[in-house]
Amino acid sequence: MSSLLTPELLRRLEQFQLLAARRAKSSAKGDRRSRARGQSVEFADHRSYVPGDDFRYLDWNLFGRLDKLFLKLYEEERELPVRIFLDASESMTFGEPRKFDFARQVAAAIGYVALCGFDRVSVVPFPNAQGRSQPTQPGNNPAASYQQQSAIEGALRAVRSKKSSMQFFQNLNALTAAGGADFNEALRRGALEARHTGLAIVLSDFLDPAGYEAGLTALVGRGFQVNVVQILAPEELTPTTFGDLRLVDSESGGLQEVTFGRYRMKAYQQTVQNFIQRLREYTTKRGINFFMAPSNMDLQDLLLKQLRKSEVWG
Repeated sequence: MSSLLTPELLRRLEQFQLLAARRAKSSAKGDRRSRARGQSVEFADHRSYVPGDDFRYLDWNLFGRLDKLFLKLYEEERELPVRIFLDASESMTFGEPRKFDFARQVAAAIGYVALCGFDRVSVVPFPNAQGRSQPTQPGNNPAASYQQQSAIEGALRAVRSKKSSMQFFQNLNALTAAGGADFNEALRRGALEARHTGLAIVLSDFLDPAGYEAGLTALVGRGFQVNVVQILAPEELTPTTFGDLRLVDSESGGLQEVTFGRYRMKAYQQTVQNFIQRLREYTTKRGINFFMAPSNMDLQDLLLKQLRKSEVWG
């Protein structure tokens, strides 16, 4: 079984199916209904016969009543492409529990629901394997590390069927987080690379100094139905360390000395809440589902309550 999700939670997730407000546009056949007209057993509509149409789909009963030829149209079952953008930058290693560990659990859950529903899952970690290499660490072989992470990324690019779920979990579990991420470029590139649009899930702390607007706008503009989960550590929401501090930017390595007294706690917390609220408002205005999740949050509360209430799945 998965070390990311308990057997009990997996059984509960099997009862759900991702709900796509926008119909799948993929040409690959699956078990999700699309508005594309095909030859499945689900009747959709009629249209008038035109020369060249296939006689097999004429509605002879309707012809007998109206003395006019009509063609039967059907809804074809299509798979839903699900693209999970996973922030694997150094900042996601912060916190207890680590933000990255919580993000991988959410990715595993969403991916499992999709695989059980015969949808196609792609996980896109950012930065990529090369951006996560750490050649300065003693005893580290950057070439081998890059090759291993690159192979894992390749295996996570297009996963199908419930039978693939255990390998899917193992690959997620083997992903590492390091380096600095270009949030906007990662989402923009991911939007352009996608052959077909569908659901996009973004799992990140959204703490990129360059912001998040351009990346999210690229996904929406490409036609994705976007859901974002902002994951912050408890210590980021309510720090417990005070006094004269030397802060190190985990991604850039920049240093800054500050004096953080208890009296500044309210101002800091208000700044954090303002940041969260701006992200919430930005996403809501663009039809994006927003979820805020501390890394110590009860995973089942997010998966079985919040995502279900917002009709991400049902």
